[in-house]
Amino acid sequence: MIVGMDLNAFPLPEDDEDPYETQIEHYSAPEEHVESAVEISRREREERRKRLRSDRPDDRPVHISQPVVYDHFYQNRNSTFYDKSRIPPGWLDCPAVGKEIGCIIPSKVPLGESYNDCVPPGKRYSFKQAVHKQEVLGRKLGLVIDLTNTSRYYQTTDLKKKGIKHVKIQCRGRDAVPENASVNTFVYEVSQFLLRQKSNKYILVHCTHGHNRTGYMIIHYLMRTQPMSVTQAIKFFSEARPPGIYKPDYIDALYAFYHERRPESLVCPPTPEWKRSSDLDLNGEAAADDDDDDGAPTALPENHETDVMLTNDDVLGDEIPHDQQVQMRQFCYQQLKLNTGVRGHAQFPGSHPVSLNRDNLQLLRQRYYYATWKADGTRYMMLITIDGCYLIDRSFNIRRVQMRFPCWHNKGVGGMNHHLTLLDGEMIIDTLPDSRKQERRYLIYDMMVLNNEPIIERPFYERWKMLEKEVIEPRNYERHNIYQSRNPYYRFDLEPFRVRRKDFWLLSTVNKVLKEFIPKLSHEADGLIFQGWDDPYVPRTHEGLLKWKYAQLNSVDFLFEIGSDDREQLFLHERGRKKLMEGNTAEFRDPPSSFSGKIIECSWDPDRQVWVYMRIRTDKSTPNDINTYRKVMQSINDNITEEILLNEINEIIRLPIYADRIRMDSKAHLHTNSARRR
Repeated sequence: MIVGMDLNAFPLPEDDEDPYETQIEHYSAPEEHVESAVEISRREREERRKRLRSDRPDDRPVHISQPVVYDHFYQNRNSTFYDKSRIPPGWLDCPAVGKEIGCIIPSKVPLGESYNDCVPPGKRYSFKQAVHKQEVLGRKLGLVIDLTNTSRYYQTTDLKKKGIKHVKIQCRGRDAVPENASVNTFVYEVSQFLLRQKSNKYILVHCTHGHNRTGYMIIHYLMRTQPMSVTQAIKFFSEARPPGIYKPDYIDALYAFYHERRPESLVCPPTPEWKRSSDLDLNGEAAADDDDDDGAPTALPENHETDVMLTNDDVLGDEIPHDQQVQMRQFCYQQLKLNTGVRGHAQFPGSHPVSLNRDNLQLLRQRYYYATWKADGTRYMMLITIDGCYLIDRSFNIRRVQMRFPCWHNKGVGGMNHHLTLLDGEMIIDTLPDSRKQERRYLIYDMMVLNNEPIIERPFYERWKMLEKEVIEPRNYERHNIYQSRNPYYRFDLEPFRVRRKDFWLLSTVNKVLKEFIPKLSHEADGLIFQGWDDPYVPRTHEGLLKWKYAQLNSVDFLFEIGSDDREQLFLHERGRKKLMEGNTAEFRDPPSSFSGKIIECSWDPDRQVWVYMRIRTDKSTPNDINTYRKVMQSINDNITEEILLNEINEIIRLPIYADRIRMDSKAHLHTNSARRR
């Protein structure tokens, strides 16, 4: 049984007929008479007789000396008519449906009754026939997903009468594989339908012929819900809907998307005979159809642009459906024990540090802290589910990336994957010193939920250790096993970024971090983070999570606008509303008009008493809160220099709260390292 993802965001609906949202049509109607196979045969025979009488008014006997090729005969009999309502090339002889794949039935597009004059009665396939065929096999349709690039093939009237939901995901058949956002929509719609229904209803999926686009989508669904390789999924579909996908570029796109090597033994099936025989028009030219699944090469999506300069402003991942994003936002709020509030689930829930000043500096004396460097990257939370990984940015937008995160299962390849694990971290760009090659890396520094189990109340040191054991180690173990195998089918090097746990060190090492570690980093760093070793995870502003930045890099994020009177204005947020910061001005290197309406990060120039533009914050949709601004200004005015900070820390680590635990932690660290070497 194929099971959809359950984010535990909503209670299950009362029945399986709950309406979908805007793009989904749902109707209920009284049961109507369903024609039996005998009645259909009689009706089609009568229509055939009427057609012959109209074509032969003199009633002379008709003698057929050889089989009639209905495909060409009917499609070319009236060229004026077919300009408006042309049968897709190869449709007549293409098999109507394939075998069921779980609850999914692959199909060619059913044609509406407006095509009856063009289709021989014995070859008609409308939704009436489609529904009847499935009912004869004991299957009741509950959802139809239409992948064609047009709406000319049928009206949804027959579906409405049956109370069958209809989802339109428009995909081009020529020149490109379906877009990743369309794939995400397909997987979500199928998963939600299966999750919500109580009776075992089926899903009919069709493109034009039910092979390339249909197969591409179904294989994506199998890959995200079943433990199988692309090769296995392709074979699974081809057995259910022979010959399967017959466009080589679609197959190549599947292997590229899931970072798998295509076996040399895998041969793409040839174009089916029913399709080849219909590809030429009367002039011997290829029959053009914008919605057609032809055999022409398609443009593969560019997943890995090695020659493009990477920046922190790059948009990562693929768009997901709005409803799925809402569910994931609700999941984050629930797991972090946050109330919805006035702004609903629109506010990013991740923990934020506060600027170090002379007041909160005293917290280092009162609680046990560790330190790490403050990377100048892009903040993301990550939600790992069974069907993919999702990056959550500061604007609380969520996008899907294709990554692999196995759990400890049998300590072997092919174990179970994480499902509903929530992480926190930052995306940085490493520039290798020798080659100048850029690599994107996700530094994970916290874990809030482990496979749907909240752990935010546990102390940080436990969460940090669990992060290594439960997320990083299984991934490294699987990668090692795959690379050592005879058939290293999965390529971790093709993933969009690398992953590692961020290091934290004893407070006694801060001098080395500043003097030796940060200068050797292959990415930008703008200061230090002080993390309470025993702290729970605190969503949003965490007064005990401290950041110290180099004086010249202390910054505030403003909303910059140029008013109707050409007045340049800086805004912050106060209680969710814009607050004009009178008397504050910003200095730009370029014309200010290009920054109007944007969130800009600015540093403070104390000599000229002016804010200096640093960069546009594309990862944020709102400016800093007024309280954040006040804390940054206090930090700037307190002017805790590197020298002052190091002197304070040298005193702090002599306190009993530190001296004893540093001794214990140092011994534990040595023990762990020696155990790893063994």
